[in-house]
Amino acid sequence: MPLPVPGTLPDRSPAPCPAAVSEAPSVPVRPSGAVLRSPWSRLALLIAVLVGAGVAVLLYEPQRLLASGWPPELSGAGAAAVFAAAYGLCTAAFVPRPLLNLAAGALFGAQLGLAAAIGGTVLGAGIAFTLGRVLGQDALRPFVRGRWLAAADGQLSHHGFRSMLAIRLFPGVPFAAANYCAAVSRMGYAPFLLATGLGSIPNTAAYAVAGSQATAPTSPAFLGATGFIVLTGLAAAVVAWRKRHRLHSR
Repeated sequence: MPLPVPGTLPDRSPAPCPAAVSEAPSVPVRPSGAVLRSPWSRLALLIAVLVGAGVAVLLYEPQRLLASGWPPELSGAGAAAVFAAAYGLCTAAFVPRPLLNLAAGALFGAQLGLAAAIGGTVLGAGIAFTLGRVLGQDALRPFVRGRWLAAADGQLSHHGFRSMLAIRLFPGVPFAAANYCAAVSRMGYAPFLLATGLGSIPNTAAYAVAGSQATAPTSPAFLGATGFIVLTGLAAAVVAWRKRHRLHSR
């Protein structure tokens, strides 16, 4: 034991007890990605994204920007590809497809406008389907009950391609609603996108032709396109009425 230095007092403070030295309790830090593991958190994020997209459409009206023409440096297939990408984003944000289809025909003609519109249709459907599948399916699946919801879910889950093809051919169900209903079901990506692309061709072609002939509303092409649009709308209403009557009779 060392002797104290003359003129100084020995240090009489007690030695620290090892048991008394303890670290502050650590608070577990939840990683940022862990919040999205909850189905309800993902659903809340989906609702926020959709509301934000809807508000942006109301404020900025992107459909008018698409229909107002393109810069001179964009033309032909390049402009159609840019239009298809913008079309897909707009449809995912609830911009009505008929307006975009008419704009495609007016800007690029019937053939190239149809190609751009179909490409944008498939892209927009894929975006909406992915958002609904990743962010909404787990939270909404337990609510698929009742006769109508269970019947629709069974058709989309077990007969996905056939059901979606019929929905796209007879445009009685809104485009966005069909996308998110399919996402909540157990329908696969491939049949959904393929049925969307094929089933959207007739109606989209009619709108593209009507848009390309908008300056000649009395031409046979314009009258035939508008007549087809009206007939398919009536057929969709008849099919919807029969389906509803059949469900009520069960």
